[in-house]
Amino acid sequence: MFDLEALRRGVENRDLASMLSLYDENAEIRIIDQRNTPSHPAVVRGRTRIGEYLSDVLGREMTHHLDHVVTGDRTISFVERCTYPDGMQVTGTSVLDVENGRIVRQEAVQAWDAAPPAAEYYDFAQPDEVRTFEKGRLELLHTPAGDVGRMILEPGWRWSQHVKPIAGTDLCQAAHFGYQISGRLQIQMADGTTLTASPGQVGTVPPGHDAWVVGDEPAVLLDWLGATEYAK
Repeated sequence: MFDLEALRRGVENRDLASMLSLYDENAEIRIIDQRNTPSHPAVVRGRTRIGEYLSDVLGREMTHHLDHVVTGDRTISFVERCTYPDGMQVTGTSVLDVENGRIVRQEAVQAWDAAPPAAEYYDFAQPDEVRTFEKGRLELLHTPAGDVGRMILEPGWRWSQHVKPIAGTDLCQAAHFGYQISGRLQIQMADGTTLTASPGQVGTVPPGHDAWVVGDEPAVLLDWLGATEYAK
């Protein structure tokens, strides 16, 4: 039988041991929020990784309150309401799949008050992360408003040749919203539709496409939407 008191104690007392005892060794948590979309949720697998995740969440200086707990034969759902000392609030809902008294799967949807943005600039001269692949690289800046990526793609680069082995999909499944700084890119959608990204243009590209550099000039572009999971 699932221990609801351990769940309440773990959440409201920020008791990591009580919370972690509720998860199966191979449990999985899928998280959807302002940073992780429904099509690309954050996924935490295994009790060790879940312990690291819960340690971060429960270690924050905030109050936690469990609300609207609903139980079924093998499913439990609840609302978790959290408040930081400055009054900023976080609300999350979770659905738990339970087997033999342990959580085997959790889907969490959460949202929070937006903090007033600070005046701050970030510099691609010192990116937070760099991912390299044949004939190209992606530089990432992690900002409070989301990740921004700068792609530098050399002549001869093509997604289906140089990134496909990393992505493991037939076509690029990242959605892009970007600004073409220099060079030209040819994009081909799954239905055969093609379009060209030229310097000075801003555009969107939905999932399901190939792309390649046109001409002898490197293509450099900024991406505000698809960079987080690109070439990963």
